[in-house]
Amino acid sequence: MAENKRTETTEGRRERKRRQTRERIENAAMTLFLQRGFDATTIEDITEAADVSKRSFFDYFPSKEEVVFAWQDSFADRLMAAIAARPADESSVEAVEAAITATVIASVDERGLALGELIHCTPALKARDQLKYAKLEQKLAEALLLRRGNDPEQRSRMRLLAAIVIGALRVGGELWQQRPPGASPQDFAREIFADLWKMLAEFGDQAKTRL
Repeated sequence: MAENKRTETTEGRRERKRRQTRERIENAAMTLFLQRGFDATTIEDITEAADVSKRSFFDYFPSKEEVVFAWQDSFADRLMAAIAARPADESSVEAVEAAITATVIASVDERGLALGELIHCTPALKARDQLKYAKLEQKLAEALLLRRGNDPEQRSRMRLLAAIVIGALRVGGELWQQRPPGASPQDFAREIFADLWKMLAEFGDQAKTRL
């Protein structure tokens, strides 16, 4: 029993050390990216600032681009958690709007805004940035389907809803870059969804004429 307890403690300490090292690398990299620019920052700069070896860096991140997108991947995880936390009797549309709005607001801090601008202004990052929407769409569809008890008959509906919502999020991200100074992320998210549901209703009315 005592040996098992020591093993569990050791494993917990090892995992905690790995998490702290990963966070140190990520924080050092992000700080340098924002200070110097992405292209001007080398992996050697990051390892020196994080006080780790180059080998250690590659244990956690295959490239410096992956450091940036690891930060983005955490958005998808927070979104799935927010979907899961919505009331069970809430409609899928209400749940997805509330969850995305809350996740976006929670993610828009000073560093988040600066990183968004860095990605937007860095061609190598901007091209890869589009891949995040495919991941978000897949994870959102999974989270929505899980709320419906993994009902196979709901799979296509939840995939379609996820595709529509993430498409709106993509357009919203582009419009956010053109926002006026001092724009509220919360108001902006609500306006995007209000426009989305209005346009879908209009498209629905147009589609009825084809029946």
